[in-house]
Amino acid sequence: MKKSLTKTGLLGWSLMSIALLVSCEKNEETQNLESAEVITATELKISDEAELISDEISSIAEDLYTADEIRTTSKSTYLSDHLPDCATVTTVVTDTTKEKTIDFGDGCELRNGNVLSGIIYLSYLKDMDATTKTLNLSLENFTYNEVEVAGSATIERSRANDNGNPQSNAVSQFNGVWPDETTASFSANRTREWIEGYGSGFWGDNVFLISGNAVYTNKLGNVFQKEITVPLRREWSCRFIVSGVLAITRNDATATVDFGDGTCDSTGTLTTPNGESKEVQLRRFFKK
Repeated sequence: MKKSLTKTGLLGWSLMSIALLVSCEKNEETQNLESAEVITATELKISDEAELISDEISSIAEDLYTADEIRTTSKSTYLSDHLPDCATVTTVVTDTTKEKTIDFGDGCELRNGNVLSGIIYLSYLKDMDATTKTLNLSLENFTYNEVEVAGSATIERSRANDNGNPQSNAVSQFNGVWPDETTASFSANRTREWIEGYGSGFWGDNVFLISGNAVYTNKLGNVFQKEITVPLRREWSCRFIVSGVLAITRNDATATVDFGDGTCDSTGTLTTPNGESKEVQLRRFFKK
């Protein structure tokens, strides 16, 4: 009887081992297929969302600073309508600095539909006559469309570049945890030129050209180098980047993402290193 049970047990273990081996081989095949791509369409969406989070945080900081700058230098009562009433802004003035707290409470919907909670801290020198200024920002209990975000940024802002437009150079580092427990980190060195809408007081006519590079790291530790080869056009009236080209490199192979011809839509064109192109959905928290 014991022999029968032993043989049966050995047979069961053998069958289980074979099943596990087949499963592992399938998983390895899947991983090999995925590793052959520079970036998958799914990963591209998460990477795209990470970019939006970083850009939106910098935009809020720059808009608040700009309102302060215009009011002080022009001695006007200029106000920006970028932030809704549910965002509470508190300013503390010291001998040398201005320190702002932007509190979005438990949930505050921006005019573009994105929902933020928690706090952004912003500080800069009080001297508003300086043509360049360093803005420092950090986060506390901050979420962006239910993504938990931690990190900070330093923004070097110039009142006018060679084109006569305001320009900011932001060095940022943010980490995100998505509702499905997907994690990612995003560090960037980006230049944002404010080409339209400066000083109008209406958020919807603001347009920026973005250039620079970044590093995106997914939850598996895969590192993606990102470089803007054609400036990205960001219009605040649209949830998506409307044009420009982004190069993404991993394992010495490079793919490109073309954001389109200026139309406000959620699609882009992903081109692989071998020249094959396909349309992809760039989620940017878009809800149909």
